[in-house]
Amino acid sequence: MENNVLNEMDRVDPSLRDEMLAELFLEQIVKDFKKSKILEKIDYSLKKKDKKSFLLLTEELKCLS
Repeated sequence: MENNVLNEMDRVDPSLRDEMLAELFLEQIVKDFKKSKILEKIDYSLKKKDKKSFLLLTEELKCLS
């Protein structure tokens, strides 16, 4: 599948391709940052034994993945 995407990307105008790749990269960075913050909150909820927060945060994490 990745090869198909890469082959299709070769057919796209270089400036548009660069813009698309930059956008994908930024989206991944934001997603990773959000995931990191949720994991920190999950750790904190476990430390505080806050089951309600833990369950909400784990659902949020599932939606992000």
